[in-house]
Amino acid sequence: MTENISQEQKPPYGIIAILFIGAFVAILNETFLNVALPSIMNEFAVSPAKVQWLATGYMLVNGILIPASAFFIQRFTNRSIFLAAMGLFTLGTLLASISPTFGILLTARMIQASGSAIMMPLLMNVMLVAFPIEKRGQVMGFFGLVMIVAPALGPTLSGVIVQHLGWRMLFTIVLPFAIFSLVFAVLRLKNFTPQHKIKLDVLSILLSSIGFGGLLYGFSSAGELGWSNPIVYGTITAGTLGLVLLITRQFKLDEPLLEFRIFKYPMFALSSAISVTIALALFSGMILIPLYIQEVRGFSPTEAGLLMLPGALMMGIMSPISGRLFDKHGAKTLSIVGLIIITVTTLIFSKLSMTTPYLLVGLMFSIRAFGMSLVNMPVMTNGLNQLPVKDYPHGTAMNNTLSQVAGAIGSALLVTVMNKRSEARLEEITREPIDMSLIDPESSVEVTKQLSNLAMLNGINFSFFVSALIVTIALVLAFFIKRVPIDKQENSVDLTNPPK
Repeated sequence: MTENISQEQKPPYGIIAILFIGAFVAILNETFLNVALPSIMNEFAVSPAKVQWLATGYMLVNGILIPASAFFIQRFTNRSIFLAAMGLFTLGTLLASISPTFGILLTARMIQASGSAIMMPLLMNVMLVAFPIEKRGQVMGFFGLVMIVAPALGPTLSGVIVQHLGWRMLFTIVLPFAIFSLVFAVLRLKNFTPQHKIKLDVLSILLSSIGFGGLLYGFSSAGELGWSNPIVYGTITAGTLGLVLLITRQFKLDEPLLEFRIFKYPMFALSSAISVTIALALFSGMILIPLYIQEVRGFSPTEAGLLMLPGALMMGIMSPISGRLFDKHGAKTLSIVGLIIITVTTLIFSKLSMTTPYLLVGLMFSIRAFGMSLVNMPVMTNGLNQLPVKDYPHGTAMNNTLSQVAGAIGSALLVTVMNKRSEARLEEITREPIDMSLIDPESSVEVTKQLSNLAMLNGINFSFFVSALIVTIALVLAFFIKRVPIDKQENSVDLTNPPK
């Protein structure tokens, strides 16, 4: 059987639509709950550290299962994987909406995560198999709607919902969409991806769990606990050791859990390096802008969410357009233009003040989002295009895993930079007699808090400056991008005779 769709065959748009709906609600739910954590903490009378496990646990399950997604995608059909994943996600959502105790809610979140973890790699793999290489940019642009817009919309929507309807409504609203996607899949979803009877290496699963799980937990905890905390450096050390052992073992296996040999393809390796560098830096906007708007300027969480909403919509509008542009012109020009925009706007954010207009911050965030839409999917798609079909599951699993880890590292790095700079600046301000030019006499905020806000502002600005330097590295790498040549004979699945 050939392994790619011929140009004459019509891609399975119905199947893609089913997967899109399921993946969108699953990924949206990943960031949905963050705004609701204080409300949940009060209702169940649990500590901040304990309630944070609703987010941390979700992330850890994703970090453990996403690397294993390559095995599942190769071993089982797209239908069976999606039904299992969507079934688990729906069950977790239902359980969370009625959970009477915090323990049951945490269990429900873990069940949700076990379902959603496989969604993104599965959807990306299906699109790579279902569309010929010359049309992938457009469809991967629509994929950007799921990967970028859903997490960005989460905090905005959840802020409004929690404020007016309560945190349980977050799950109640998602539940009908999850059920619809599951029922529709039962009735209409068909198999068409090839299967391979490969064996699961249990030791690789264990090492992957320790490696990626340890790194994700360690770096995610660093911003709150500090780098000197034994939990932080202990889990990072264990994760690093586990990852080294995992990589070493994969090179010895004929059927590896995660194929690291795909980095021998230069454009895939380059796209991964650019994507990781961007992920390290771009989380600054998702973390630092809300801090600036809420903590420094005193706006509400809803106002912070609304400020970021146009940026999410911008990415949603531009993702399909940038996909079409990629099909015509390749990734190099798009990524260079996009990264220049990102670098300039990030530098502008490093000059924020106590009087920067709210609308100007929103405008710059939207322009920055426009730059992101020109970079993310074109670069990733160009790299995946160089892989042979048999390595698509490994490529999608690798990309999703690296994004998770890089995001955790970037968040920890930039929060640490902000905290250290803020502490140093506050010490400078308080060491000398108070400079009254820094104080707003008409403000209702006490002087000590105003000085603390000024110190935090200085830390946020410096963190954005560091972020701009990191993006510059990605900009330099973008000049080495080459367009992957189209080989119409390679990689298409015969949809006229799909697997049973």
